[in-house]
This record gives sequence, C-alpha cells and structure tokens, in this order.
Amino acid sequence: MQLPKLNFKEDFVFDIKKDKDTFFIYDLVRKSWFVLTPEEWVRQHFVHYFIKVKKYAPSALILEKKLEINGTIKRIDLLITEKTTPKILIELKAPHITLSQETFEQIARYNSVIGAEKIILSNGIQHVEAEYIEEKYQFKHYNI
Repeated sequence: MQLPKLNFKEDFVFDIKKDKDTFFIYDLVRKSWFVLTPEEWVRQHFVHYFIKVKKYAPSALILEKKLEINGTIKRIDLLITEKTTPKILIELKAPHITLSQETFEQIARYNSVIGAEKIILSNGIQHVEAEYIEEKYQFKHYNI
C-alpha cells in the first residue's frame, strides 16, 4: 500500500498489518486496529503528534466521539482536552480532499457545541488553525 508523505516535521513509526486485502493501523488511544483509510492515516499522524511531540497523555485525546447537532448525529475526528476541558477540536480530511469554506464551516458547527479554544482543519498536507476570539474566528497556518 502506497501511503502519502504528510506535512509533519517528525517521522512517526506506526504499527500496520495486512489481513487478506485490507491494511490496518494500530491506534494508541483506542488500543485497537482500524482500517487504514486515507483519513485514518491523517488521524494517526495527529494522534502520534499530540502524544509523542506535544506530550499529551492518551487519555487527553478523544477520537470519533458522537455529537448531536440540530437533531443529527455527527462524529468529531479528534478532540484534545486538558482536565476534561475541550482545548483543540480537530477535523481531518483525506490528503486528496481540498480544505474549503465548506469544510471549515463543518468544524465551526461542531465547535459551536464543543466550545474548544482552538480548532484545526487538516488534510495532512495543509493545516489551518483558528481561535475563536471576540465572536469570530482568527486564522493562522499551523506548523507541525
């Protein structure tokens, strides 16, 4: 399986296995194997980044949590917490997905319920960070 090189300064070592024709990647937080989709490839880079580089405990990371918005169940990709307080909400896309106003609005809707201080939108190649200040988002490029 050919996996794209993502835009992270660090190179991480992942546990990957193949069963029949399907590849799986081990998740350090959920302690399980997951199908290695392009989005999961990006998610696992962020999991390793926050645990190994930023030194968060695995328990501070919440992955694929259900969230109800306007009567519809959604799933957040990754939430970084500090003492159960939401700090960084991260929306992940596959590397071939272009980040757009629409993808930003998706994470902004999710954050209207979560209330994290920062949001990050990433496809693994491009990373965009925004902070909610004075009732609007202020953007900056996120260096990883």
